[in-house]
Amino acid sequence: MTTGHGAEPGREAAVSADTWIEVARRSHDDLAGEVSRLDDEALTRTSGSRDWDVAQVLGHLGSQAEIGAAALQAALGERAPLEPDFNPRVWARWNALGRRDKADGFLRHSDAVTRRYEELDPETRTSLRIDLGFLPRPADLATVISLRLNELALHAWDVKVANDPAATLLAPATSLLIDRFGALIGFIGHADALGSQAATITVETTEPQRSFGIEISDAVRLVDRPAVATAKLSLPAEAWLRLVAGRLRPEHTPPGVTIAGAGIDLDDLRGVFPGY
Repeated sequence: MTTGHGAEPGREAAVSADTWIEVARRSHDDLAGEVSRLDDEALTRTSGSRDWDVAQVLGHLGSQAEIGAAALQAALGERAPLEPDFNPRVWARWNALGRRDKADGFLRHSDAVTRRYEELDPETRTSLRIDLGFLPRPADLATVISLRLNELALHAWDVKVANDPAATLLAPATSLLIDRFGALIGFIGHADALGSQAATITVETTEPQRSFGIEISDAVRLVDRPAVATAKLSLPAEAWLRLVAGRLRPEHTPPGVTIAGAGIDLDDLRGVFPGY
């Protein structure tokens, strides 16, 4: 679900599939440790994704892992290409599972697909192209795993915040994903949330440090750091990722988040980025 931005918006950082695989493993293991401690009552709690309880979040991640493994098998020639109704059939099966089965299934399938990525040899990691069905062309392995990591990182937060209001995104995942949000901004941003108002905002993040801009007019665009800005937004990088994903609600906003400037505040930006 993510594409690039960084010091030069629109250009993807050159991160190898090896690095994405390593951080995907760390992210899976981190969430798996959390899930292993959840009792049945904890699975019923409302997650950070407000329409889902914790078990539904885990079911979503588990079904995604199963679909990802099947797409990988098809790309490797281990099975036929996925049928048009493959994903809906998987989703329906997972939706019908009980809460504990969703949690256990996540643990099993997420680990399994991560192991398949880890087992790929160096040449395959570079040359393989995988048809995900929703992109215009088959994607390289780094792109595929970046999409998986984006889901893991944000939905891990959804699970953790049900028990810890101060939960944050996993730092290694944040360090990679901060440079992969460029093209996504235009799809998930709602410029009409500001009415007829236009704004150009300087964004400065920490951990890691980044400096860039967003323009809100007829659309929402990621740009280079503007020479003149309506406002300046300063925040941790993980909080920026959560803001763009609709997960920086007031009760989950760290004290280091500030916005200075006339005519726009953090609630305005929450409206521009309502979540996905």
